[in-house]
Amino acid sequence: MTGGDSSKTSGFPKRLRLRKQAEFDRVFGGKVYAADDTLVMNGTSNELGRSRIGLSVSRKVGNAVARNRWKRLLREAFRTQQSELPQGFDLVVRPRRGATPDFLRIRASLRSLAERIARKLQRGRS
Repeated sequence: MTGGDSSKTSGFPKRLRLRKQAEFDRVFGGKVYAADDTLVMNGTSNELGRSRIGLSVSRKVGNAVARNRWKRLLREAFRTQQSELPQGFDLVVRPRRGATPDFLRIRASLRSLAERIARKLQRGRS
């Protein structure tokens, strides 16, 4: 068994990602967002019973190395705590301008902001 085979079991499958422009547009069109010192998150509910994440890391964050680091850390933070996040939401996450890519801060921020988005959306439904 090669190293690539084992990563498939704990990877980041396509079904957990927003991939199409229309999916991003739907999230941004909902105009529900939350932010802290590390991240800005937009969200909307979906009918899938699981949450999905989309990443928006612009050139303002830095060069390709910096952007790729942010994306790796965001994906890993989502993947490792996906079962603890509210389910049934599409989330688009981007780094806050001037924030530094620190995994523990990203992880805490992701969870906190996802819960705030979920509360806002549930409040809007009732």
